[in-house]
Amino acid sequence: MRRWAKRIGLALLVFVAVVTAAAAIYDGVSAGGVSARTLYAGPYAQVDGRALAYRHWGTRGSPIVLIGGFLEASDVWREVGPLLGRTHRVYAVDLPPFGYSERKGPFTLDTWIAEVEGFERALRIARPTLVGHSLGAAVIVGEALRRPQMLRGIVLLDGDALRGSAVPGWVASLAVDPYFTAVYRVLTGWDWIFRKGLKDAYGPNAPALTSAELDRWERPFRVAGTADAFKQMLPLGIQGYTLADLRRARGVRIVVAWGAHDTADSVSAGRTSAVALRAPFVVLPRAAHLSMLVDPRGVARAVERVAGQG
Repeated sequence: MRRWAKRIGLALLVFVAVVTAAAAIYDGVSAGGVSARTLYAGPYAQVDGRALAYRHWGTRGSPIVLIGGFLEASDVWREVGPLLGRTHRVYAVDLPPFGYSERKGPFTLDTWIAEVEGFERALRIARPTLVGHSLGAAVIVGEALRRPQMLRGIVLLDGDALRGSAVPGWVASLAVDPYFTAVYRVLTGWDWIFRKGLKDAYGPNAPALTSAELDRWERPFRVAGTADAFKQMLPLGIQGYTLADLRRARGVRIVVAWGAHDTADSVSAGRTSAVALRAPFVVLPRAAHLSMLVDPRGVARAVERVAGQG
């Protein structure tokens, strides 16, 4: 029996050694990431020693700053931005480590809030309307709690701004190389994964998921430093606030808008946050989680309820 135990133990050691070697070889021969500026020419704003990628539309009217959610580049606002840009100066910023902003941590809610405030200072944006999608909703609530007098208003879009459960420590401990990097590169280059996730996020009115559309979502994962950034974020879980925190929001106009078919963040969760914020709740009948891409006109109308006509 002892002899068999030794053989099994030896076999396991050999298996681990082979898998480790294979992962290390894969890491070495697969793409290790490229400069963000190779993939996106700009514009960029320098904020607290970080290069933040952004897009903008419009040349007149009151300012609007659009902030995407988890895994989202500012390109997700490509339909809403031009609509609002008819009567507003509109900016969409990439929160690192998403999109094409520099992968320089820490990647925490406090840092993201500071980066958005710094972005406003860098571009001399005064009293903006902030629109936060999904994870971005927590960022704009944070700014509203810190300095409501500096904002025109906020719009939570498919994001309840609430804190989620932390990732168990044993899960975070599994994020070790060479395994983590190998798994990351496989998953972020696998069209099937993106096609499945996007179908759910777009909902019943999803567009055709062409190769070009998939590439829009996959390309930012090639930016150097992204895998390491995700590794840093893993133990933090879903960052946000409590309902008690939301009830403290005062002195700023608020609207909560939600896709009726959203399964990533439930409609009931949106209603709960709207009640805590004492804000009107707008349902977008055609949309799911990616409401800004499925119903850009509906989203633009919801934003105008806070921003006004220029």
